[in-house]
Amino acid sequence: MKGHSPLEQFEIVRLVDIPIGGVDASFTNSSLMMVFVLVLATVWFSVGMSRRAIVPGRWQSVVELTYEFVADMLRENVGNEGRRYFPFVFTLFVFILSCNLLGLLPYSFTVTSHIAVTFALAAVVFVGVTVIALFRHGFRFFTFFVPPGLPAVLAPLLVPIEVISYLARPVTLSLRLFANMMAGHTMLKVFGGFVVALGLFGFAPFVFIVAIYALELIVAVLQAYVFTVLTCLYLNDAIHLQH
Repeated sequence: MKGHSPLEQFEIVRLVDIPIGGVDASFTNSSLMMVFVLVLATVWFSVGMSRRAIVPGRWQSVVELTYEFVADMLRENVGNEGRRYFPFVFTLFVFILSCNLLGLLPYSFTVTSHIAVTFALAAVVFVGVTVIALFRHGFRFFTFFVPPGLPAVLAPLLVPIEVISYLARPVTLSLRLFANMMAGHTMLKVFGGFVVALGLFGFAPFVFIVAIYALELIVAVLQAYVFTVLTCLYLNDAIHLQH
């Protein structure tokens, strides 16, 4: 019945119809949430760094710790050559983390629970690192699909496997984030329904749902980290052509 389905929370709702040449470019609740995330993150970091105090307060400390966390991640996985890509990686991490965390608030919308959004993010990463690799290495980039020391007789078998594995990157990257966020939110909705239906006898499910919510907070942060660290590893492959 409508209103009780745990999947109803993922429904896309058109707020403003925008047809462009037969393409539905409508402004939806998902679009609104992404705009809100971008505005909130911009204000958060702008205000947090506005004072630039030598002894930072709590707000500035959180901003600086986030900056250092992503910078260290990029440095450890890519090296000094990855510094030029810091703005993109930092923006990606903050955007995914903000979407994941804000999606846990009641009556909000979880953007990263939709495969269209996560695949778009993964596709940008995939195309970006491929273009970087081609510009840096030219045709030598295609040696990436030939494992070092590969016997010529095995090349017809292993090279296609390497190519398929490479092309599957945006699929696995997007599915991991989408599946974790959708599954967790669905579980929260199901157990939340039990708490409401049982009334006073819903204490045990309520305790359980608090535990699930805490777990979802960890998953929200972890999935943003995993997506970003994999992006760093793909950048490392593109820059250094390492298997």
